[in-house]
Amino acid sequence: MKLVENIKESYTELVQKVSWPTRKELAQSAVVVLVASIILALIVWLMDWCFENLMTFIYGLF
Repeated sequence: MKLVENIKESYTELVQKVSWPTRKELAQSAVVVLVASIILALIVWLMDWCFENLMTFIYGLF
């Protein structure tokens, strides 16, 4: 059975060949993702705020 063989090989690879991150590395990566997400959210918020004020100004001219 090819399917059973593929499942066994996949399990062996996941257990023996994959280098899993340590708890410390995982925590550091999570902090990096959190900080990047906050920065990106602030950039999008700032762009939205600027565009809203620009459109309010433009519509106020008419």
